[in-house]
Amino acid sequence: MIPHLQIDGLSVVFRGDDEARILLDDISVSLNKGEILGLVGESGSGKSLLCRAVMGLLPSRQLQVTHGSVMIEGQVLDLAQMQTVRGRRIGMIFQNPTSHLDPVMRIGGQISEGLIHHKGLGVAAAKAEAIGLLTQVGFPDPERAYDSHAHQFSGGMRQRAMIAVALACDPEILIADEPTTALDVTIQAQILRLLMDLRDSRGLSIVLITHDLGVVAQTCDRIAVMRDGHVVEQGEKRALLAAPQHPYTQALIAAHPSVTTAGEHLPPDRAHQPVFELRDLEVRFAQGGGLLRKGKELRAVKAVSLRIWPGETVGIVGESGSGKSTLARAMLGLTPISSGKVVFDGLDLTQDRTATLRRLRSDAAMVFQDPFNSLNPRMTVGETLAEVLRSQGETPEAKIQPRVAELLEMVGLDRSFATRRPRSLSGGQCQRAGIARALAVNPRVIIADECVAALDVTIQAQIVDLFRQLTAHSGLTLIFIAHDLAIVRNLCERVVVMHYGEVVEDGTSQQVFDHPKTAYTAALIAAIPDIDPDRPINGGTPALNQPELTL
Repeated sequence: MIPHLQIDGLSVVFRGDDEARILLDDISVSLNKGEILGLVGESGSGKSLLCRAVMGLLPSRQLQVTHGSVMIEGQVLDLAQMQTVRGRRIGMIFQNPTSHLDPVMRIGGQISEGLIHHKGLGVAAAKAEAIGLLTQVGFPDPERAYDSHAHQFSGGMRQRAMIAVALACDPEILIADEPTTALDVTIQAQILRLLMDLRDSRGLSIVLITHDLGVVAQTCDRIAVMRDGHVVEQGEKRALLAAPQHPYTQALIAAHPSVTTAGEHLPPDRAHQPVFELRDLEVRFAQGGGLLRKGKELRAVKAVSLRIWPGETVGIVGESGSGKSTLARAMLGLTPISSGKVVFDGLDLTQDRTATLRRLRSDAAMVFQDPFNSLNPRMTVGETLAEVLRSQGETPEAKIQPRVAELLEMVGLDRSFATRRPRSLSGGQCQRAGIARALAVNPRVIIADECVAALDVTIQAQIVDLFRQLTAHSGLTLIFIAHDLAIVRNLCERVVVMHYGEVVEDGTSQQVFDHPKTAYTAALIAAIPDIDPDRPINGGTPALNQPELTL
């Protein structure tokens, strides 16, 4: 049988002023008719570059295809033919739909544009077909969506709109580049089910690029594993997952967080007062309004009451918009409290803000989701850590550099990293530097806000292991905010589940995961991608209803 898409011996080279580097080396991969091929590997392995080379969309003139060929149904495509094939026979959807949907054009116009250009449809016919596509990808009110802009949609709905744009010209092959990485687990499950439904209804052949083996295990027919510009292993899904041959594939599988795995924890110290005590905490934001018109009020956090004890590791989970990050910022005094109380180490933030903030600044620290944007790009890692130590005022000047080296070693970085700037670090290294900065104040509490969401699965495992060591050896209290319940199960002894600003469940990890009390928690757990290929997406349960528009 002739493959639908055949990549044969493809090599891509970067040519700089005084160097030439091979980025893709002799890649050979095939995609059969109606098949979903999972292209797996960590950031920098060459997955996206390979698919851009296939599409003729290399991002720089310094990148050149030096060897190899691309064939559709046995026909070799040259550069001129790729211009006619791209969009028409091969469609592509991207990881970040916000960057690839025009913010000025309405969604319907962006879909109709391709229909008019490639199919020669009139305006009315293009609109009718665009509305049909929006219906097909799951918009509950497609006519309203047709006249809306991208910013009016949630992340999951923006990704559906991107898929509708890609399907507008009836492609035979769809390349999906990390389409669910930034989405909540329930929305991820919806998008993956949608891609599988489209494969079945349209006969699409799909290349699914991801770094999550749990995603490919539940969606793909075959898997190709990439590392450093090479395909190190490929084969039928079940055979590859059951008996991986390459050490890198084995490491990827071993690093995948399992929802059935729970970490071991020291009991929290309940003999003393709580580190944090929240009493009926509310955070409200004004929305809209104007000079003569009063706006609405959004209740981002609704009457939350919690106690967090010394030495506890608490996971706060929920989908985007559930209020997790707003709650954390309110606890640290970074977001104004509308009503209720935040008590830190016996000090009331609402009654004595100055003294409480002083204590928070010295005893609590935060690790952010985006490690690159949370570090000053103009300062070296060592300068950043030294600045924190100086501002804290507890470390003599002569001991600052030795303390910087000690902090780097604590997070698994060599002392040489003190002279490097954030742009020269990988995502995992940058996140370690962010954790070192948090540790520089000798905190009793660390709040980690989605700090592993954007990292590869092997780097996630390293950061989780680092947190586990820190809490075990120093008695640190960790508040770990995430939407990935498998990581929380593995790291945290206690789980707090939030939904639309409210705490809907609070208990030990074992209690919450083994016996969830609410349908919402059960749906979150069911939606976690599992490395078991026989487990259906979302556990076979319907995903939660998501609002179509965010306004």
